Amino acid sequence: MNMQTTIENKLNDAINFEVLEIENESTMHSGPATESHYKITAVSKDFEGKMLIARHRMINAALSDELQQIHALALHTMTPDEYFEKAGKVADSPECGGGGK
Repeated sequence: MNMQTTIENKLNDAINFEVLEIENESTMHSGPATESHYKITAVSKDFEGKMLIARHRMINAALSDELQQIHALALHTMTPDEYFEKAGKVADSPECGGGGK
């Protein structure tokens, strides 16, 4: 099973999502890694009433083993209302400066 599928399965087991998008952004990495950079857009009612750091901790707890292998993880965690207000748009990830650049 590839990393993206593992991430998706683990997150779906831990949190109830309205929207879960996982993008492999490893092509933005200057080295040979193919499964090391991800952007996650996560929309869940489970995030309601929680500060941003608490939402990120929920994601990090579900992916504790995988985080040992991931170089960059961009998290966009929102409630359904926040997602609607942003029309589903999230910021682009920056180019990676690591890996020998």
